[in-house]
Amino acid sequence: MLKEEEMQAKAAGLIVIFGARDDLMEFRGFVDDERGAPTVALIDAKGVLPFREDIEHDDEALKDYFARAPQVRAVDALWAKEEGYSWTYRTDVPHVTFEIVDDGEPYCRSIVIDAADLGGAA
Repeated sequence: MLKEEEMQAKAAGLIVIFGARDDLMEFRGFVDDERGAPTVALIDAKGVLPFREDIEHDDEALKDYFARAPQVRAVDALWAKEEGYSWTYRTDVPHVTFEIVDDGEPYCRSIVIDAADLGGAA
């Protein structure tokens, strides 16, 4: 995404999720993050929840994790699970999709989520 597009998505409260290379799940706009993929990312209005094992010895991060965990929603990054696409996504969060095309061929069916649909305050 262009920086201008990221800023527009952020101002609108939108989270744009798409694949990069063969191992990344990118979040841009209201959330600016990435995850190694394929994976299931847990998100809320504050962003992407860290992996539990990554915060094992950080008391403050653990408190935040357990406070946020009941409200998170899952976004599953799927590699080569649908014919014609390297990346697709599955979630029960309301979203719209768009296609990223590389050299004239579909590469990724990306999604856009409104942070307001994730509940809670950012």
